[in-house]
Amino acid sequence: MSGHSKWATIKRKKGAMDAKRGQLFTRLTREIVLAAREGGGDPATNFRLRLAVEKARSQNMPKENIERAIKRGTGESKDGAAFEEVFYEGYAPHGVALMIECVTENRNRTVAEIRHVLTRAGGSLGEAGSVAWQFKRAAYFAVPGDESVMEKLFDVAVVAGAEDVNYDDGTIEIIGPVESFKTLSDALRQAGYQPEDAGLRMIPTSEMELGTEETLQVLRAVESLEDLDDVQNVYHNLRISEEAMATLAEE
Repeated sequence: MSGHSKWATIKRKKGAMDAKRGQLFTRLTREIVLAAREGGGDPATNFRLRLAVEKARSQNMPKENIERAIKRGTGESKDGAAFEEVFYEGYAPHGVALMIECVTENRNRTVAEIRHVLTRAGGSLGEAGSVAWQFKRAAYFAVPGDESVMEKLFDVAVVAGAEDVNYDDGTIEIIGPVESFKTLSDALRQAGYQPEDAGLRMIPTSEMELGTEETLQVLRAVESLEDLDDVQNVYHNLRISEEAMATLAEE
């Protein structure tokens, strides 16, 4: 996963990820609404909601916006459309598998926009089940730190149920079963570690490699998908080479 993490870091530094604050707030609002609808409006007992609220606060989302989103999720407020979470499957250029996580109130609009982006990029939208078998859903945490932190964090994570702990260039990635998500989060919090990223992700079971130019074509297609308002996350099975990473950082 380290290539994916590095790519996300590069985009944050370049300001390319959620560059428009309005678009960012829209995504954060939808995540809060869904979390509150599924697990209730109390962040103390609803871990997904707690994460969503913390993420919103870190992006300086106004308190009243957060509270309004929670009320929409719990049904206390009927303002706005009813959102649903849905995954679409497809292929980027060169056959790279994609799992596209969306939150939408209009599936027809969402699927039309995704199909348009993929077709224009040389990819295609797939049927349900066409690529899902190449991914597994897992709990994911990214904690900033050096190798000395990695040594301390490794035991904490493994005892809490982690299946894999990796260190790469200032980031410690922790991956575990979906059911270990809350246990891992509580263990990290109790040990004094604050993840810079956490959530349930689709992790590729195997990755494919392409040349630098082909890799850049795929990542540009992924970025175009991420720019769509209804798209929350895009997961792929492309291994991003150091050379491609360097080229991305220079762009």
